[in-house]
Amino acid sequence: MLAAERQALLLDRLARDGKIVAKELALELGLSDDSVRRDLRELAAAGLCQRVYGGALPVSPALAQYAERTLVQPDSKNRVAARAARLVTPGSTVILDGGTTTLAVVRALPADLVCTVITHSPTIAAALVPHTGIEVYLLGGRLFKHSAVTCGAAAVEAAQAVSADLFLLGVTGVHATMGLTTGDVEEAAMKRALAGRAADTYVLASAEKIGVASPYRVLPLSEIAGIVTDTADDHPTLAELRAGGVGILSARA
Repeated sequence: MLAAERQALLLDRLARDGKIVAKELALELGLSDDSVRRDLRELAAAGLCQRVYGGALPVSPALAQYAERTLVQPDSKNRVAARAARLVTPGSTVILDGGTTTLAVVRALPADLVCTVITHSPTIAAALVPHTGIEVYLLGGRLFKHSAVTCGAAAVEAAQAVSADLFLLGVTGVHATMGLTTGDVEEAAMKRALAGRAADTYVLASAEKIGVASPYRVLPLSEIAGIVTDTADDHPTLAELRAGGVGILSARA
């Protein structure tokens, strides 16, 4: 079997099963483990899968640049945002992560809401300007342009000075085994720092983020209050998450 044929087969299996276990597939196809691993390395280098120990998982489409991500599943993000906005109560202090789903949350907030928002996203802060009842605190640091957020040592240090009732966390991957992941190591560190300053953390997960993985872990699933998603209830990843005790807030109509 030619390398291109093997790789096409690997991608088909990944799409069908949602994962590849290298040893099992090598045995089934009569291939060497090294051949399968080499193919997975090449597919990962091309951005077509996310390598993990022992195999591979689907890569998250949410790793695209910020402008491109605004075009990915906008209806799904709006549904998740509308459900998440209901978690923001009058008088509360909320940390809003950066990202396109969180920006949709801002748009879903009531115009007369009175609360305090802390964010490390200049985009989120600017979107909150018309909300006269919302006090906004913007955390400084190095601007990570891919996601339009601040991160790095200065931003993490600034996060240590705040506390909140709620953190609405954006990630690029939600997987029952790999947990919550994102595509940049410093951004992952900033998200962890913010989660550590909130009483409850809820993950915003539009449909394309469920069952996929990115390179850097943000948090284990045990450290969140729940996941807000509009993914179909019969999705296998949701079943695994529920079995592991993770709360799911459905954003489906």
